[in-house]
Amino acid sequence: MAGGGGGPRGRANYLTDEEKKNAPKITKELLARVFSYLKPYWKQLVLVLVCIAVSSVCSLFPSILTGNIVDVLTGKDMGGWFGAGISALIKLIVISFGLTLASNLIKVGESYLNSWIAQHISYDMRNQMYRHLQKMSQRFFTSANQGDIITRMTSDISGVESVITNTFSSILSNSITLVVAVIAMFQKNWILALVGIAIVPLFTLPTRMAGKRRWELAGEAQACNDEINGILNETLSVSGQLLVKLFGREETEYQKYEEANGRMIKLSIRERMAGRWFFMLLSTLTTIGPMLLYLVGGILIMKYDSSLSVGDITVLVALLGRMYGPVNSLLNIQVDWIRSMAMFTRIFEYYDMKPEIEDKPDAKVLTNAKGEIDFEHVYFTYDGDRMILKDISFTLHSGDCVAIVGPSGSGKSTIVNLIPRLWDPTEGRVLFDGTDVRDLTLKSLRDEVGVVTQETYLFNGTIRENLRYAKEDATEEEMIDACKKANIYDFISKQPDGLDTMVGNRGLKLSGGEKQRISIARALLKDPALLIFDEATSALDSISEAAIQAAINPLIEERTSILIAHRLSTILHADEILVVRDGEIVERGKHKDLVHAGGTYQELYETQFNKEIEA
Repeated sequence: MAGGGGGPRGRANYLTDEEKKNAPKITKELLARVFSYLKPYWKQLVLVLVCIAVSSVCSLFPSILTGNIVDVLTGKDMGGWFGAGISALIKLIVISFGLTLASNLIKVGESYLNSWIAQHISYDMRNQMYRHLQKMSQRFFTSANQGDIITRMTSDISGVESVITNTFSSILSNSITLVVAVIAMFQKNWILALVGIAIVPLFTLPTRMAGKRRWELAGEAQACNDEINGILNETLSVSGQLLVKLFGREETEYQKYEEANGRMIKLSIRERMAGRWFFMLLSTLTTIGPMLLYLVGGILIMKYDSSLSVGDITVLVALLGRMYGPVNSLLNIQVDWIRSMAMFTRIFEYYDMKPEIEDKPDAKVLTNAKGEIDFEHVYFTYDGDRMILKDISFTLHSGDCVAIVGPSGSGKSTIVNLIPRLWDPTEGRVLFDGTDVRDLTLKSLRDEVGVVTQETYLFNGTIRENLRYAKEDATEEEMIDACKKANIYDFISKQPDGLDTMVGNRGLKLSGGEKQRISIARALLKDPALLIFDEATSALDSISEAAIQAAINPLIEERTSILIAHRLSTILHADEILVVRDGEIVERGKHKDLVHAGGTYQELYETQFNKEIEA
């Protein structure tokens, strides 16, 4: 975020209308919070500031000494230690070279320290952000844009590095350079100094005008580039390419890509050519500036001020050249500063979001869990308007199995999600072994709940790594035993790499049934007091379903479990069936009692379950 002119794909040196509208309010509290991240590294920061000051001064002295070198070349006696002739010339050149070398070496050290501080601060902020996001409730992740979350974690925090390494150091470095240059110019000749300072703004105007136009074109080119990337992502992915082929749309998609690619080329050419007239003017002014100094200086030497030397004029011209960059940069500091504060504000917005689900200060650790569940008059709403659950009450005794059935969207999954506190009830209580789940620590509660969902998620790794996600120190025997109970070990044992078989991204190298059984084995490795099967077989074929059902049936016999299911075969062994419609339990009982009761269950049976028998 260093100051400077805008360029292709660079930062604009002006604020867009949107940035002006959303510019953060700079307060003492905000600044204190920003600088609090620098506080742990104040020693390194002080050293950076010293390096910047010393290197800035050292880098200007060779320009000042150039005038003395020119005077020696024209025969002037420098007096004192320098003297005149070749000896003075050598001394001045050695000093100039030494100062240049020292300035560059100091800048290397400054760059390292700057980078070290920036990296450590971004390291701290990323860790803080990741830990904070891990504490956020399910509501946050279902409502927030995933791309926005990733942007805050990556781009925004990475931008902080640029703020530290460029913006802060740029302000100090450019200020020191400008101050020293102005002082040196006035020391040489105040008239020429005023002439030089008057010329400087003429150099910055073309840069800003050209930068603005190029930034606008760069934005259009980026939008076009995003469109092209969208076409590539959609049509060259495995699923997208299959769809293109099946519908014979190859030529249509090629035409879309060719048209977007053509617009991209035109925009890129316009972007590169934009501002050439401005830069031509800038190049002309660059020549005019020294000419004016030579003209005014010549007049002063020849008519008014014989003490002014050719070397003095040379120094003034060199210092004028050194002023352009710092002035242009400092003129844009406000833009960089506002952007920097906006970036910090976006990050702080996430930091300030309070976790909705968290441990109470006096939360208890759940021990010797039996898995007995009680819902006492539970109500729940996601948005405060529409009630999703209404007066849900039931008891699941230790060792029993309850099945929850009902039409899609009736609230079945919401009920079970209240147990591990993915959500909290709006009203009522959910008890685990007689204790309100909100009075238990989240870790001890969730350690005792094993969930197998319809959409199985496997990490891109081996079967072993995915199993150990449930229990890091699981032994080979424990994993094999869990796989046997999940009816998946026969498949694993036939693989060349066994448990070290790669599953691919999201488990794409495995079938749906294989992934589901691995997820059951993973849940079993936790050895939870309560097992929840949320539509565990609804998306599978009959063969895979049979294999999974063969794994589930023994499990529900030996531990407390809850089944959410659409299919009859998965609920016949339940001790009780709860029928949910529109967020209410409308029926309860065993299959034989409900199937002819003339209610919702019978309707489900006749319209859905009965088809399985007919098939």
